[in-house]
Amino acid sequence: MKAAVTTRYGPPEVVHVMDVPRPAPHAGELLVRVHAATVNRTDCGFRAAHPWFIRGFTGVTKPKRTILGNEFAGTVEAVGADVSRFVVGDRVFGYDGTRFGCHAEYLAISQDAAVATIPDGRDFEAMAPATEGSHYALAYIRAARVDEASDALVYGATGAIGSAAVQIIKSLGAQVTAVCASEHLDLVAGLGADRVIDRTTTDFTADTQRYDLVLDAVGKCSFQQCRKLLKPRGTWASTDLGPLSQNPLLVLATRFSRGRRVLFPFPRIDQAMVEYLKRLIESLQFTPVVDRTYPLAEIVDAYRYVEAQHKIGNVVITIADHGDGPR
Repeated sequence: MKAAVTTRYGPPEVVHVMDVPRPAPHAGELLVRVHAATVNRTDCGFRAAHPWFIRGFTGVTKPKRTILGNEFAGTVEAVGADVSRFVVGDRVFGYDGTRFGCHAEYLAISQDAAVATIPDGRDFEAMAPATEGSHYALAYIRAARVDEASDALVYGATGAIGSAAVQIIKSLGAQVTAVCASEHLDLVAGLGADRVIDRTTTDFTADTQRYDLVLDAVGKCSFQQCRKLLKPRGTWASTDLGPLSQNPLLVLATRFSRGRRVLFPFPRIDQAMVEYLKRLIESLQFTPVVDRTYPLAEIVDAYRYVEAQHKIGNVVITIADHGDGPR
């Protein structure tokens, strides 16, 4: 089978599409014919071993996992012994942030993993980006205990995490203010934001409204900058460690505070969470935003585009059917 393989850490050019053995499903596993996957910030970090401590999980001198890709959509091609939840022919989507392997024509994954059937009427390219950014967003939203009485602000509302966060917060009945650049105001308003702040013309940290949650979905601001935006017992959260990796330390420093606090949860995704996201998609409360689509043969270009930090939502990789390039 064809797969995007990396045997050393480095820039996008270390990735090469080549023939590798096709996996065989073990007991309790599905063999999925992958039709679409994504390239995201996680893939970039694991490929480059950045930040440095990633090597403690991925291999000190070279990657343990040579095929990246953590979310996928495809068709169940075969099943191992004792599989009861899925059958051959099922259209499925899901996430594997432990073994990766989605940048390939075939993927073996446990039937008990973060995988679910694709809702009727949705195609593979639309469902492949349904889990990575959204599970981070959902984990932060749940940790902050957002509900219908909450006011939330999402900074970086056009990224994979931010665009999912806006939609998920609205699905809970909360009020959401989103921050983005001028050219994306209409897009973000279309995601359901009650207010949209243009960050290119307005300093969002000077906003007079106060929030129960301020979520920095791109890791480009700080607790100190956003502290005054919070209600007396409000929560600030970031998807990045921050300069000098201080955000986890701020969690400890504010953990027992009766005032404003910092959250830095370690998101976990399971089948129940994927089913929850599936229900949001079915009810039209969540639609993953797709920026560009590349064929597997051009995955290096996809990595370059993601690392340029200009993407809107998600970058999809088509694997079963190679397209003609980005669109």
